Amino acid sequence: MRRAERLFRLVNEMRTRGISRANELAEHFEVSISTIYRDIAHLQASGLPIEGEAGVGYLLRPGFDLPNVTFTHDQIDALAVGLSFVESTGDSVLATAAREARAKIQAGMPQPEERKLADAPYFSLQRRNSEAPNVGLLREAIRKRQIVQIVYENGEGNRSERRLHPLVVWNLTDGWMFSAWCELRQDFRTFRFDRIADLTITVDRFDEDEAKGLRAFMELEQCEAGDR
Repeated sequence: MRRAERLFRLVNEMRTRGISRANELAEHFEVSISTIYRDIAHLQASGLPIEGEAGVGYLLRPGFDLPNVTFTHDQIDALAVGLSFVESTGDSVLATAAREARAKIQAGMPQPEERKLADAPYFSLQRRNSEAPNVGLLREAIRKRQIVQIVYENGEGNRSERRLHPLVVWNLTDGWMFSAWCELRQDFRTFRFDRIADLTITVDRFDEDEAKGLRAFMELEQCEAGDR
């Protein structure tokens, strides 16, 4: 573990412990007691309100907080994948914990209204780590609400051109797919990546529309799944 990461985790650990003893912290981080002494001294010299001394224990004064955590868009998607998986395991306790963790992370991010962890457009049900072409481009188009244009080949080999409002990427057990609002059909459609003959990200953008958005699509999927 790099020192910068250890210092960050040390502060978080002291926030939860109350009075922290050096030997306990050393055991937790699997380092020597002298390393903990040096880390504490470094944090104190950096201005952190840590009281105490070697042989007695340390206390991080109440009121201190770390800066807001900043995540990249890809890191947000990665968090969403993990939390979504935990919520779907069937363990109600873990599912509740995942939802609480999502809320805490969301609240701690700068501009939380612009980076919605709960709405990250990515779900994974596939065990193999095999990424389909254009997944990254499509996720960016979803994020920026850019219209994509594809040439799509159906099961009979017939091709059609579509202009789509991409909503969500699916990594399923039988392959990669994505769902979108289709301007041609004026309805939601799901497309297999392996049947896309051509994909272009256009400069055109689509507006947020509750009737054509991800939430409406997911509600429709849940209703149809209940009817099966």
